[in-house]
Amino acid sequence: MRKLFALIGLAVALAVSGPALGADCGQQPAAWERWQNFRSGLISPEGRVIDYSDERHITTSEGQSYALFFALVDNDPQLFRRILRWTEKNLARGDLTSYLPAWLWGRKPGGEWGVLDDNSASDADLWIAYTLIEAGRLWRQHSYSALGSLLLQRMAREEVAELPGLGAMLLPGKHGFAHDGYWKLNPSYLPPQLVVRAARAQPAGPWPALARSAERLLIDSAPKGLAPDWTSWTGKRFEARTDEERIGSYDAIRVYLWVGMLHDDAPGAQRLKRHFMPVERHVDPNGRLGEEIDIYRETAHGKGPAGFSAALLPLLSATPASAALRAYLQSAPSGSLGYYSQVLALFGGGWDEGRYRYGADGTLLPRWEKCR
Repeated sequence: MRKLFALIGLAVALAVSGPALGADCGQQPAAWERWQNFRSGLISPEGRVIDYSDERHITTSEGQSYALFFALVDNDPQLFRRILRWTEKNLARGDLTSYLPAWLWGRKPGGEWGVLDDNSASDADLWIAYTLIEAGRLWRQHSYSALGSLLLQRMAREEVAELPGLGAMLLPGKHGFAHDGYWKLNPSYLPPQLVVRAARAQPAGPWPALARSAERLLIDSAPKGLAPDWTSWTGKRFEARTDEERIGSYDAIRVYLWVGMLHDDAPGAQRLKRHFMPVERHVDPNGRLGEEIDIYRETAHGKGPAGFSAALLPLLSATPASAALRAYLQSAPSGSLGYYSQVLALFGGGWDEGRYRYGADGTLLPRWEKCR
């Protein structure tokens, strides 16, 4: 009976998810309404992504990195350049070849605007480097590829550490994550497809080794198939040293998203997808995931936003839950979602609509490139 339900769920998903990447290129895809709403509502004319939920009207390197990615998926080189220029000028002291971006920018207590915290955020740095390398390849702009490669090299020097018993690992930032006897890590900071692409771009760097340790981080920090927001490596194992590290919520949701979007032939893809399928049990009949999940007790609390449902679509696309996830996402207008939930909706919804895929080697496969 469960196999029958799975087949029904797959049929529904294929019927309503929109054109796949391999669809007839003579048929133009519908306008990407969610991205247009994000652009008009949250990106300034200068290329700054603004999070209005914070009274300081903050910008994060994460937001800039995601906007760069979506501009590439949408084949918009002009917007891409504006976002990149603003990021380099304001977050990297005008030089991305010499400085990692500061993670937080906004209005200071005195009213002036500028960097609020100059520590780096390695997930944003990885997304920026990846997107630059892929923009260089897809748009045939060598300068982008070169800048992305230089950024990977700087990350390797400043954010990658050799951890005892684990090997190469990407720390969440330059400062504040290495402690006496343990290292604080964030599994969602390591999308496997991005690390594999980095390893291909720089095989002599730490990235091939990091790809192996990243898979271990994702699986071993989630012993019951439920991802935590944060975890600690003690030199022998991953442990939840605090209550925060027992919970999967706004960070962990991205683990299911990245894993679900892996190409089936990517390294470790089948193992990773099987490992994280238990999250399906926490989706209610209305397509909503709990806002917080205790990954050890396997209990969920609260109701996550529509972006959470979007983030689960790639992983659960062939399950009975997919129809409810999709329906809940479609019922939530972009304007009702905050910055982060909109980002998740763009990632999961854009993938579900066939606007992009990833190759087995981590390369980006946007629909426009296939059909040009």
